[in-house]
Amino acid sequence: MNVNDLATFLQENARRIQALVIGVGAEQARWSPDAASWSILEVVNHLYDEEREDFRVRLDYFWNRPGEPLPPIDPAGWVTARNYNARDWPASLANFLAEREKSLVWLRGLEAPDWKVTYPMPWGPMKAGEMMAAWVAHDLHHLRQLVELHYAWVEHTVAPYSTRYAGEW
Repeated sequence: MNVNDLATFLQENARRIQALVIGVGAEQARWSPDAASWSILEVVNHLYDEEREDFRVRLDYFWNRPGEPLPPIDPAGWVTARNYNARDWPASLANFLAEREKSLVWLRGLEAPDWKVTYPMPWGPMKAGEMMAAWVAHDLHHLRQLVELHYAWVEHTVAPYSTRYAGEW
């Protein structure tokens, strides 16, 4: 694993996320298709908090704080506990992008990180390389989620008309 290549993945993913949400109005940003789904605003704030409190922090523990307990996180619970959907929409996107930039500077400043170092997790030992891979994959999960939210928004706004002609979703 090459840290510069991985940082580039994260940089490009941030650009992709930004491209998917730029120009979205406040109404669409706060809308969700159902009570179980997140809104675009909730996704972006989740990404912001994950950037600040999860992946970068945990990797730092792998390399610099072995054996210390990881700080607790509750990504799903934060959505409501931190009232993501009431936050300022443009500031939320700016916050995520700024925090991602901090991560990129941090990652690019690492010298020969040991991707094989392990850290005890509740399900068993995890390698730093697995945590890094999960960070990149996490972005992709939410990129897919943002595309799905856009599709659901189109279906919502064109009702009662159908999008069937576009093909199977």
